[in-house]
Amino acid sequence: MCSFDVVEISKALLTPLIAIVATYIAWQQWQTNRQKLSFDLYERRLKVYEQVRRILSIIVRDAKASYDELLKFRAAVSEADFLFGPEIVKYIDEI
Repeated sequence: MCSFDVVEISKALLTPLIAIVATYIAWQQWQTNRQKLSFDLYERRLKVYEQVRRILSIIVRDAKASYDELLKFRAAVSEADFLFGPEIVKYIDEI
């Protein structure tokens, strides 16, 4: 009878244990996805930053930028509205 009780207790504890493990795995996946989103956002912001530096270096070097360079710049930073706050977007528009 004692071994029967141990088996029943083990069965009863198995369901909550599985639930705890599943919850932990879901939490780990959420953390990983959050970090990936942060990294992806960083990469996209870095691309915009590099384009701003590129156009500013052209302007400083030549004291002007060609129309084609400005069109390329505008296309390269077009998603800045979604990546940055309004003050950065305003600064990019001023360039």
